[in-house]
Amino acid sequence: GALNAVECGSAAIFYNPSTLGFMKGTVDLTASYNNWIAGIKHNSFSGAYNLAGGRYGAVAFSVASVNYGEIEGTEFWGNDQGYIETGLIYPTAMQAGLGYAIALSTKFSVGGQVRWAGQNLGMSNVLIEDLQEGTTTVETRQHIANALAFDFGTFFKTGWKSFVFGMSVRNFSGEVTYEEESFQLPLTFTMGVAMDLMDLMKQSPEGHSLLLSIDASHPRSYPEYIDVGLEYTMMDAFFVRLGYMGNRDERGLTFGAGVEVAGVMVDYSYTPFGIFNNSQSFTLRYAF
Repeated sequence: GALNAVECGSAAIFYNPSTLGFMKGTVDLTASYNNWIAGIKHNSFSGAYNLAGGRYGAVAFSVASVNYGEIEGTEFWGNDQGYIETGLIYPTAMQAGLGYAIALSTKFSVGGQVRWAGQNLGMSNVLIEDLQEGTTTVETRQHIANALAFDFGTFFKTGWKSFVFGMSVRNFSGEVTYEEESFQLPLTFTMGVAMDLMDLMKQSPEGHSLLLSIDASHPRSYPEYIDVGLEYTMMDAFFVRLGYMGNRDERGLTFGAGVEVAGVMVDYSYTPFGIFNNSQSFTLRYAF
């Protein structure tokens, strides 16, 4: 997850879209499947295209969905249990976005994305009280909420070896109105740095690298946290990764590996999740 200052192709649209300004190649496609906790599943897909070989920047799109699985619906009731079952509901969430990034110089790029995000929490019966008439009615409602969100980012190559700096603002939006209250999406400010540590050696082996990436994030609605990632690349084809997620209740170390052949990359990551067991994700990427 420490990817705010890492060039990672079209997947950057989910972290810091400005790094797309230095995207290599013409087309980059990424699909990811995340088997999360409690039977929750995340799916995402992104694509990016370099305009005139990057001369006019890069355009990108992103799609992501969440399947929360089955949840037994209930309703308050005047029986001994205090509720009745209303059948299964299948809550989902989805987002779709369009982004653009451009390198303003050989060292600096900017980028952004506009996204539509929606959540469907299923149907339920809502008790409507008319205080003037003194009557109550039951209304069945479909609970759907939508919002328009914006992401922005900058990316800077310092010129000192491979040291780079990135900054992003994600989930800038208006308020989403539910039944009685309104909330904004989780606005998050992130600053990150990254560097190939082998650049510090007098003579680094060809085809090998040791990338260190550190992100510091400040969310609107919960405490700040730090993500640290370390990736070792061997022969420009095999990857081993180790990460640390700071200030999390149930997460800490993460592990991953990947392989790249003829522009096709397959990645796997494993995240121990405390009392929730673990989370695993699989990613397929193709670039040319």
